[in-house]
Amino acid sequence: MTLDFAAGDRSAMLDRVIGMARGPYGYVVTPNVDHVIKLMDGRVRRDVYEGADLKICDSRILAHLARLRGISLTVYPGSDLTADLLASCASQGLTIGVFGPDQAAFDELSALYPRQRLLWIEAPMLRPGAPEWDAAVRSAADAEWDVLLACVSFPKQELFAHAVRAAGRRTGVALCVGASVDFLTGRQKRAPEMFQRLSLEWLHRLLSQPRRMFRRYVVEGPAIFAWFLRTEVLGSPR
Repeated sequence: MTLDFAAGDRSAMLDRVIGMARGPYGYVVTPNVDHVIKLMDGRVRRDVYEGADLKICDSRILAHLARLRGISLTVYPGSDLTADLLASCASQGLTIGVFGPDQAAFDELSALYPRQRLLWIEAPMLRPGAPEWDAAVRSAADAEWDVLLACVSFPKQELFAHAVRAAGRRTGVALCVGASVDFLTGRQKRAPEMFQRLSLEWLHRLLSQPRRMFRRYVVEGPAIFAWFLRTEVLGSPR
């Protein structure tokens, strides 16, 4: 599998996303190293990522590896994309659905962005294939939004966005953006800017949550270098 990331700078990508909100239904994924490893070893369905209409790089490590092959990738983390979308004047007038955060987190988000038209869509504990999952998919597919922030962790959010299309959604764009709302409301803290600039955001998360992140970053993470050497994981931006 080859991931063809979006071309252009952050402003151009944001414009593309806002444009998608007014067109036929599509969804956006934001791959990082963990996502790519699980895609390549088969733990995540590849058709879900292949079905994405836009793939935006969410990893400076991937961008560094791409540079070794002469490929220039713009890194635009999902949390930054979400913040820019909500702050953009161009998105005002759109209805932005929020799927994943609880009612209290949604209320906090609404207070931060009073000019945006936000819609809370309840997300019960989800297990793909369960009756609650199917009901949530149908609820999201039928709701009146132009942009859907799908924030239920990888790979559930990608599976969910894919399932919304299969449920017959015709318009709008779903963004698979993980903990973005938690970062905006302060429920989770992002790495300091220095760590981000040095491509060490992963280290900050490891030090902050060692038990949760040890396997991801220390045991599984280094596999990205082997995948990079023996496969064409990264394609030219489009």
